[in-house]
Amino acid sequence: MQQISFPVQFTFRITSLSNDFIAKDSNGQILAYVRQKMFKLKEEIAIYNDESKSQINYTINANKWLDFSAAYSMKDKSGQELGKIARKGWSSLWKANYEIIDQNEQLQYSIREENGWVKVIDGLLGEIPILGMLTGYFFNPAYNVTDKNDQVIARIQKEASFWGREFKVEKIANFDEDDGERIILSLMMMILLERRRG
Repeated sequence: MQQISFPVQFTFRITSLSNDFIAKDSNGQILAYVRQKMFKLKEEIAIYNDESKSQINYTINANKWLDFSAAYSMKDKSGQELGKIARKGWSSLWKANYEIIDQNEQLQYSIREENGWVKVIDGLLGEIPILGMLTGYFFNPAYNVTDKNDQVIARIQKEASFWGREFKVEKIANFDEDDGERIILSLMMMILLERRRG
């Protein structure tokens, strides 16, 4: 995923039993087809070149069995580790909070949910028949990627829709090309986890 053209769109497939989505750049080019393997005690994500699944470009694997404070290792197709994304356990119960760690095990970026109330209200109203269908238009969580100086460098937000299937990643400030790959992979893993939580 070199030379990523932002904004990037994540579109979940609602006709599939698995948790999967397509990532496209601003030109409509497919960057990746992301598929979460079902019925695994440890999270396992395969990131293919496209929907044909002819080539796996990246994998993301959890370091623990089902655990809300697991770290997820990102590797390229040659098996080289690119970094990790780690959920910050208890602090993520109210608002999602993740850390992006580089290949040298150094904290590089953080991902934080903007407003925890959006998820709470969406979850409560989502249980009410008919009204639950409309929450996807009014309650759309957003997450900021920040650097070590707490400057926002990227943002991902759920877009208004009945099924909550569209997410847009915007670049806010400049960052290295290698970091862009790590950030996009981290957001892919994070959004799979957060979408499942509601």
